[in-house]
Amino acid sequence: MKLDLVDVFGSGPLSGNPLAVVHGGDDLSADEMLALTRWLGFSETTFLLPPTDPAADYRVRIFYPAGELPFAGHPTLGSAHAWLGAGGLPRQPGTIVQECGVGLVEVRQDGARLAFKAPPLTKSGPLSAEERANAIALTGVDPDAVIEAVHVANGPGWQLLRLRSADDVLAAEPAAKAPAGTDIGLAGPCDAGEGADWELRAFFTDAIGRFVEDPVTGSFNAGVAMHLFGSGMAQGSYRAAQGRKTGADGLVHCRQDDAGGIWIGGTCATVAQQAGLTAFG
Repeated sequence: MKLDLVDVFGSGPLSGNPLAVVHGGDDLSADEMLALTRWLGFSETTFLLPPTDPAADYRVRIFYPAGELPFAGHPTLGSAHAWLGAGGLPRQPGTIVQECGVGLVEVRQDGARLAFKAPPLTKSGPLSAEERANAIALTGVDPDAVIEAVHVANGPGWQLLRLRSADDVLAAEPAAKAPAGTDIGLAGPCDAGEGADWELRAFFTDAIGRFVEDPVTGSFNAGVAMHLFGSGMAQGSYRAAQGRKTGADGLVHCRQDDAGGIWIGGTCATVAQQAGLTAFG
């Protein structure tokens, strides 16, 4: 087995969300994959495998410390980057097809960036009054700052609180713990002239119930983009900043193409590689 450490969605060196990508783990069980994920301690770890769908270039299993995910954004870009770096050649030049829990996901090479096509939302529409109140309480936002509360689930069960401003997003003081399976994010518009158009934060529950802030979150950005473009609050393209409260400085490029497809892009950089992993013999 071999492991790549990849920085995804960074705005510069070591500023994005780290991802561990394992090559050659075909014989690992799900329990072993989860154990390695927990030991590494990143938001997610992925395992590159041969595809089972003839239309796919590779298959990936995506784990976070509390279990397996059918889809996640920064693991999708980081896995595609690692697959290309290991000599992978897509069937269609410039377009990589990833097989994962939600099916097939397109990843395009866009200059120095990679971008994945946002999968359809699995749940949308307003949060219930109880869900809204719970999301406000867990994220610690000012209730008066909440403009909208909606589902933007696309694998992870993301709930979005859209706030008045980026300042309101950054001022949130989240709870220390939350029930298992909690995925809640915040988004607010930045002032004109800043380096991004929207500020995002995203929180999830880890294996021991801690409510953890993710540095930069592709799946949440995808859900937000589907909502913003679908409602007309965004047109063409925009840039989202995320991670400043975690010590990261992520930048996510969100774009809608002429056919209505939504693409979530960012830079990927290999930080380190380790050959000959022996954790499981």
